[in-house]
Amino acid sequence: MGSSELFLILLSYVFLITLISATNLYFQSNCVNNGNFTANSSYRTNLNLLFSQLSTTTDFNYGFYNLSVGRSPDRVNAIGLCRGDQKEDVCRSCLNDTISKLKQQCPKYKEAIGWLEFCTLHYSSQQLFGSMKSDPEQIMHNEYNASHVDGFNRALRPLLTNLRNRAAAGGPFLKYAADNTTAPSFLSTIYALEQCTPDLSQKDCSDCLTTAIGKIDPNCSGKIGCRILQPSCNLRYETRPFFAAVEGIPQPPLSLPSPPEGNGNGNGNRSNKTRIIIIVIIASVVGILLLVLCIWICLKLRKPREIVEKGDKMIKAESLQYDLASIRTATNNFSDENKLGEGGFGAGNLPKGQEVAVKRLSSASGQGDLEFKNEVLLVAKLQHRNLVRLLGFCLEGDERLLIYEFVPNTSLNHFIFDPIKHAQLDWEIRYKIIEGIARGLLYLHEDSRLRIIHRDLKASNVLLDEDMNPKIADFGMARLVVRDETHGNTSTIVGTYGYMAPEYAMHGQFSIKSDTFSFGVLLLEIISGQKNSCFRIGENIVDLLSYAWKNWKEGTTLNLLDPTLRNGPTAEMKRCIHIGLLCVQENVAHRPTMASVVLMLSSNSVSLPVPSQPAFFVHNTNASDMPFSFGSNSWVSNTRSSDEQSVPLSNNDVSITELYPR
Repeated sequence: MGSSELFLILLSYVFLITLISATNLYFQSNCVNNGNFTANSSYRTNLNLLFSQLSTTTDFNYGFYNLSVGRSPDRVNAIGLCRGDQKEDVCRSCLNDTISKLKQQCPKYKEAIGWLEFCTLHYSSQQLFGSMKSDPEQIMHNEYNASHVDGFNRALRPLLTNLRNRAAAGGPFLKYAADNTTAPSFLSTIYALEQCTPDLSQKDCSDCLTTAIGKIDPNCSGKIGCRILQPSCNLRYETRPFFAAVEGIPQPPLSLPSPPEGNGNGNGNRSNKTRIIIIVIIASVVGILLLVLCIWICLKLRKPREIVEKGDKMIKAESLQYDLASIRTATNNFSDENKLGEGGFGAGNLPKGQEVAVKRLSSASGQGDLEFKNEVLLVAKLQHRNLVRLLGFCLEGDERLLIYEFVPNTSLNHFIFDPIKHAQLDWEIRYKIIEGIARGLLYLHEDSRLRIIHRDLKASNVLLDEDMNPKIADFGMARLVVRDETHGNTSTIVGTYGYMAPEYAMHGQFSIKSDTFSFGVLLLEIISGQKNSCFRIGENIVDLLSYAWKNWKEGTTLNLLDPTLRNGPTAEMKRCIHIGLLCVQENVAHRPTMASVVLMLSSNSVSLPVPSQPAFFVHNTNASDMPFSFGSNSWVSNTRSSDEQSVPLSNNDVSITELYPR
């Protein structure tokens, strides 16, 4: 059988499955009476931008999305949640359908929530992340009654209780559980699932599902199917399978309602015939799905697309593999004229006209292969608007090249530490940069498929795009840890003085909280416009953390501000300084996680604890921004006019990197 015939069969089966599943898609919505917006308002603009970001995001995030756009009072917050057994394509399609339907049904409401078969979408002007909400609700039930109500309920209740406990204990990424049990008389099986948004604590998830379970008796008593839909959680049970029987293989629900059980009134034969029809249809669908899966696996094996390691060699599909000749042409054979410094990023044009940044690992470094593998393995799997995107790589001979997206506004340090350019960064831009960096770190720590500790966050490793949105760069020093791990130890200290947490610099103990420390230092630098170890006050040079702490204690916090920010929103700037001091506390346990930092930045209603004294170091001002690392070089093609000069864009030095086995 040829590939074209396989494709036609696959297309036919997909069409059949889509037709079957589409007949049972439902939509429920609630337009919350929490204020309206006008057609030309900032809230409408922010809402449309949020919908666009949700539709185009490339990160699956276990089917959970948390987005915010704009500033108060026009800020829009949204949470999207896909059913735990659904794959990315189904999830994305469901959310796009929900967006379309909410636009039609709730066109001017500041808050609305929609439920489709496989997803929930909730947006509001109020804070949603981390807040348990059980209202508004939607409740639906099957029209048929169980033949033995008491026995049915005796089997149902422990199943729902067990699923509630399992879902609540699901961790910060996926709070979902599904299972089945046999009802009395062995004539039917009860299938049930329960799910919470993963931003809830275990207790809040359990409380939300307890509330949902409590609504079954007054609304669905005796019914063989019921759905309780709430903003933060939902549950469903039926006497037919409706969730994925095998993890990762969705089983579309059938449009036929479950038949009532035989009751001795002559309906038993009709019930059995209906049950046989349903079983035949279900078996057919399962067979089709298995055939489609086999075809998909065969095609997948023929064209592998992911990076694998085989001995010391890396294998990659052609889609990300660049040939060395193209890179040499774009960089003028790596000429010094196009060199942007040790480890810098810059612009280059490949033959197809795509503008890129090329990073070349030094062939003299004994750690080149390890560094290269580390950065490729990490960055290729990361997709977030606040991270620099890896476009591809080149492996030919001794050359190890990384090709990144081009970020035109160079690195953050070329703005905040420049005596002229720093005036271009008003408070709104600086706040956007602070929030973006925080969200990028949160993605690395909690929301990506991997847990990554950057270990070298600093101003020169934050690049700015054409809209001054920040993008965290240089993962050569990053550390990959297992999902449930939050810290580790190393005998090889890498990073940059001034940004390194004390426990890491002195004892090699790194964690997500050591990244929090680096973020706190960077936040204070952005606000002050001064480097952390050479804060100049008149003729004196003082340590930035010492100076910030002294002024916070004396109630003169605004002394820390860059003079160009004196007319900005003082309350918001003071709050950011407060958050920065919380991040640089000496005690690791006292520092917030990046999830807490993002919440503090996005909501003024969150109270901030009193910070303790930060960790202080004695710095050498000539070496404070000098990383422990081996250098790497970057070149770009000479695309500027002759009177323009290439400038270093960042200090993207690559160091010895260690990977935990997975």
